[in-house]
Amino acid sequence: MHNHSHVFQGIARRPFLSSAGMGLAGVACHALLEGNRVAHGAESDQIGWSPPDGRPHSFPKAKQVIWLMMRGGFSHLESFDPKPELNVHAGKTLGESPYMGVLKSPLLKNVREQVSDNIIDKTKARIFPTQIGFQRGGKSGIEVSDWFPHVRSCIDDVAVIRSMWTTDNNHGAQWEFMAGRHLLDGCFPTIGAWIQYGLTAQGKNLPQFISMGPQLDSQCFGGTDADYLGPEHAGIVLQIDPNNPLPFAKPARPLSLVQARERTELLGRLNRLAATEYPGDKSLQARMQSYELAFRMQTFVPELMKFDSERPEIRQLYGLDQDVTRPFGQQLLAARKMVESGVRFVQIFHGDGAAGAWDAHSALRQNHTTMCAQVDLPIAGLLRDLKQRGLLDETIVVFATEFGRTPCVQGADGRDHHNYGFSILMAGGGIQGGIVHGATDELGFHAVEHRHYVTDVHATILHLLGLDSHRLEVPGRKRLEIEHGQVIREILA
Repeated sequence: MHNHSHVFQGIARRPFLSSAGMGLAGVACHALLEGNRVAHGAESDQIGWSPPDGRPHSFPKAKQVIWLMMRGGFSHLESFDPKPELNVHAGKTLGESPYMGVLKSPLLKNVREQVSDNIIDKTKARIFPTQIGFQRGGKSGIEVSDWFPHVRSCIDDVAVIRSMWTTDNNHGAQWEFMAGRHLLDGCFPTIGAWIQYGLTAQGKNLPQFISMGPQLDSQCFGGTDADYLGPEHAGIVLQIDPNNPLPFAKPARPLSLVQARERTELLGRLNRLAATEYPGDKSLQARMQSYELAFRMQTFVPELMKFDSERPEIRQLYGLDQDVTRPFGQQLLAARKMVESGVRFVQIFHGDGAAGAWDAHSALRQNHTTMCAQVDLPIAGLLRDLKQRGLLDETIVVFATEFGRTPCVQGADGRDHHNYGFSILMAGGGIQGGIVHGATDELGFHAVEHRHYVTDVHATILHLLGLDSHRLEVPGRKRLEIEHGQVIREILA
């Protein structure tokens, strides 16, 4: 840290401005204010390449995304993928059942283990019956578990994808779903960062990539990483607390709005002087924009969090009138207000703890009864609220988790991690509602029909936003084809 009392005695203008800027880091979150790396530095001079101009590559059907991530791995077998055979053969080992073949499938190779499998001899693993009932919902008649009755009532607006798979059998799969690469490969830009990188801002009072809820445990900046795209494209973490809506944003000493504006304008003038002296310093220009955004956030975010001003029926829709649903409901209501204000990508994590609270290695029935009760009503409320406001047609909603749970029991009454086949939901923004796409086998072990690696979800989202993933590549950072994924065209409206 520079000694600012001697700033003009031997300290050059540029280090001073950088230090002064970092002294305001609390005004917004760290990613916006760092600005020390840009995605297209010297490499942008390469012939035939230029950074995105902020416009979609094709006509978009959607404008923004709300991504709901259940941390820990919810059970597809007790949510959106009913398997009667689990009950028929409950208590049998896989070797005693007609489904021993799942252990001979070549699909078992689709795993890179960070930790060894807890079940040493899978042939002796006993099949665990379904822990909750299923009922058909809506005109489509899609079966949804009794742990999700409110989501079931909206199922005609939802596409159920029952054939997801990924390669990480531990909780790094949370990161893999956001970035498309295994955690052992290192950190890479997340889907939210790519969207912010590719599209121009829709509003000026909020960042374009916002993250809420319990962040990923020390993994690549908590799932908000932009990596080589530069920190200006990283997600901004917001805490949904009406009493403290923008942590660390308040000055150390109370300032009036006029004083805060004067300080921001002064720093802006100093930065513009430096920009004249260093016209090629793109990081400085990004930082200048960050300060202006940070100042606007100080005014706008507290207004965003005034949930008491919402009509009683809206508060009830999100479950703000109930202790169980209020925390998650507040985040979803905030997300609706954010996309309404132009935010491009809002991700909301649910489930505290290093692994995530959905991680039901034991007492699955108790765990999922509790966890589903926290999210079911607010999710249905979000879908209904977006629809009644005309926002669902332009907002993609994703309800996901890192993997499913094993068809066999772990311990006395739990299920282990299961990356070979699981379910997610997608709705809105060009997604066809009331359909089921893909399937797992009779036990829900392997995804066997219309298999989709997690980046197929990314590809579908980018396509609906009018972006071509291959045209977003950065020179010197060649991406693997699996990172781009394939558009799930069967679920498009």
